[in-house]
Amino acid sequence: MKQNINISNYKNIYFIGIGGIGMSALAKYFAINKKNIAGYDKTPSVITKKLENLKIIVSFEDKILNIPELFLDKTKTLIVYTPAIPKTHKQLLFFKNNDFLILKRAEILGLITKKTFCFAIAGTHGKTTTTAILGHILKESGVNATTFLGGIATNYNSNLILGDNKISVVEADEYDKSFLELSPNIACITSTDADHLDIYKEKNTLKKTFNKFANLVEEKLFVKYGINIAGTTFGLEQEADYQAKNIKNKNGTTSFSVKTPTEKSYNITIQLLGNHNILNALVALAMANNYGVPLTKIKKALANFKGIERRFNIKINTKNFVLIDDYAHHPTEINAVYNTIKDLYSNKEKIVVFQPHLFSRTRDFADNFALSLGQFNKVILLEIYPARELPINGITSNWLAEKIQKTNKNTIVVKNTSEIIKNIPINNTVLTILGAGDIGKKTNKITKEINKKLLVKNDKI
Repeated sequence: MKQNINISNYKNIYFIGIGGIGMSALAKYFAINKKNIAGYDKTPSVITKKLENLKIIVSFEDKILNIPELFLDKTKTLIVYTPAIPKTHKQLLFFKNNDFLILKRAEILGLITKKTFCFAIAGTHGKTTTTAILGHILKESGVNATTFLGGIATNYNSNLILGDNKISVVEADEYDKSFLELSPNIACITSTDADHLDIYKEKNTLKKTFNKFANLVEEKLFVKYGINIAGTTFGLEQEADYQAKNIKNKNGTTSFSVKTPTEKSYNITIQLLGNHNILNALVALAMANNYGVPLTKIKKALANFKGIERRFNIKINTKNFVLIDDYAHHPTEINAVYNTIKDLYSNKEKIVVFQPHLFSRTRDFADNFALSLGQFNKVILLEIYPARELPINGITSNWLAEKIQKTNKNTIVVKNTSEIIKNIPINNTVLTILGAGDIGKKTNKITKEINKKLLVKNDKI
């Protein structure tokens, strides 16, 4: 029934959780397309400020009185919410009790993709970077697509790459089985590692859901080599249909050659580091090339793609000290970050500051977190970021620290950024800040404080 909803019938859209990275992209998209937009979020942020600059009304108190009068007409107003909003939310309950049409963010994306030619990027890791790379390739190549991102693309300083209403590029989010709402024409699956077990309970259920997503794809599915789902494969392995090989890192860039089903070798350079980003670029290349974009244009676009905020962002880079900020919040992602650091800075002491994200994820992957974090020379933990969850008895950062200490005795739990600073040596050190919670907001403060500690001002490369 929801697939038959016509969004054009609604002049007003009210977003509950409008400051979220995915929700705000939709809010901007509809505002630019002449809808009246307003919404609620818990706290002011850089994102909500940008929305207000677009004349979008944002309130930060959960009160019925804060809903603008224009949005009280249920015949003209559509309500969009994120699952992170509690069921007891007063505004959400008001709209439910008064029979407004209420849709999840995923359902809105589903309606958009149903009416567009849709590129969908699925996988438990790499969605945001791959989506941004593909959106950038299409934009630079003259394909007028609109790309919705779960992060801020550096080239555009935005989570929305605006195009027309005929082609969409979206992240196919597996959380809450959201990606089953989409209508993908060309899609990829980057990974199917266990995650969101609060929803899926076990890994096999997650994999079955990825298979359901694969069955939705109308034209072409690309799958990372080794994933047991039928599709055109990409990977570093020789047997992959699209293969990256001859990998070289130099001065912050990565070069490699690509073997495609029709070409034996094509040289590519990207301003990204790590094998995981090579794979992200490779599948974006494959999807764009399959759509008809020539490799010459793809190569040029890849060379000037600057990345995503909080995806291996090097905030400080001196001879004696390097600070890297990354969104990694799953053991597999932490491993990818560590392996990249190990290759780039083999002789430096490697320290990680990690904020666990969700009590359930910390519980479900505790042993794997202990192994991935334990690879660093020193581990500093912040308290668990709860996001949408209530605490789980016994699941704390101190509990996780005890597990890590079995392999890495140099593990501590801290409460604030000042304690972090005290525990960071500034000689021959790589500091990595990881997590998907509010740790990203603290990185700038940590960067400023450490810069004060760096005494040699002309040390920068």
